Amino acid sequence: MPFSPEKAPSSLWILTDGKAGDVAQCRGVAEALGAPVEERHIAPRAPFTWLMPFGPIDLRERETRPGSPIAPPYPDIAIASGRRAVPYLRRVKRLSGGKTFTVFLKDPRIGSDAADLIWVPEHDKLRGRNVLVTPTSPHKFSAATLAELRSRQVAEIDGLPRPRVAVLVGGDSRHHRFSEDDQNRLLSGLRELAHEAHVHFMITASRRTPAGLAYGLAGLAKSGNHLYWTGDDPNPYGLYLAKADAIIATADSTNMIGEATATGKPVHVFEPSGGHDKITRFLGTLRRMGVIHPFPGPLKTTTYEPIDATPVIAQRILSDFSAARQTRNNAPMGQPGNANAGT
Repeated sequence: MPFSPEKAPSSLWILTDGKAGDVAQCRGVAEALGAPVEERHIAPRAPFTWLMPFGPIDLRERETRPGSPIAPPYPDIAIASGRRAVPYLRRVKRLSGGKTFTVFLKDPRIGSDAADLIWVPEHDKLRGRNVLVTPTSPHKFSAATLAELRSRQVAEIDGLPRPRVAVLVGGDSRHHRFSEDDQNRLLSGLRELAHEAHVHFMITASRRTPAGLAYGLAGLAKSGNHLYWTGDDPNPYGLYLAKADAIIATADSTNMIGEATATGKPVHVFEPSGGHDKITRFLGTLRRMGVIHPFPGPLKTTTYEPIDATPVIAQRILSDFSAARQTRNNAPMGQPGNANAGT
C-alpha cells in the first residue's frame, strides 16, 4: 500500500459475533491493511438481538462492564460484519469521539450511515457515496498467498496427474437444498468428467454437506486417483485452490465462488435446488464476465485476470481513513469532525 507510516493505521479491531463467513472476510481485509489486529467477539442476548441491527447493544456488554468487547482504548480502524455487530460498531464510533474510522462489510440493513465506509457485493442493492461495490467478496487468498501455496511441494497433490480440478462442495443452506436428484446429478457429472476428460479431483466437503453426498464423494475419491479431505488438520483448501487447473464449486456459497475467482482459473458452478435473487445476480455478473461456467458440463481451460476484491477494499479504507484523519487534524479547535450517531 502506498501509504507512509504516519498516514497508516496503527491499530485495528475486527468486530463480529464469530460467524465463520463474517470473520473470514474481515480477516482478509485486515491482513491486507497490515496493521496490528485485535479480534473482538460480541455475544448479545435476547431481547437485544430482536432489535438488531437497529440497536441498542446488550447492556451486559457495555464498555464499562468487565470483559466488554468494546472496552477502550479504541482503535484507528474498526471493521465489522454481521447485523448484530452494527449497533456495537456505531457505539465504538461515538465512544471514540469520532476518531475510530468504521468499516462495515455487507449491507448493514439500516442504510449507508451505519459506518464511515461500507462494502457490498454487486448483487446487493445498497449504494451511496461511502459505499464501495465489487463483483466478489473479500477473502484471505491474496495473489501472494496463492503464489506461495502454489510453490509448496506437497507430494500428495503434486503427484496427481493433470488436469487437476478442485471440487468445493457446500451443502444445505437457507436458500439451497441438495435433493437426492441434485446429489446424483453432481456425482454423475464428476464421474463423467473423470472418465471422459481423465480429470483428477481434489475434493473438499462442508459440515453442511448431506451425509449421502459426502459418502458418494468419498467413494468417488477411492475409485480413482483423486483426493478427498476428511476434515483432519491441516485443511488443504488453499492448496487445492492454488494448485488446481480448474475449479468446480457449488452455488450455495458465494464466498467459495469468490475465492475461486481469485485464481484466474475456470470456475464451474453446480446449482442445487432452490436459489435466491441475490445469488442469481451474483452468478449472472460472473457469467457475463466469462468467469464461470455451468456444471455438469465440459471442462473449460480459458483463464482470465484474477478477481480479488480484498486489495480494492483495503486501498479504499486506507484512502478514506487518511482523508478523515487529515480533515480531523485540520478542524478548528472544539470541532473534532462529524461522528456517526451511536447507540
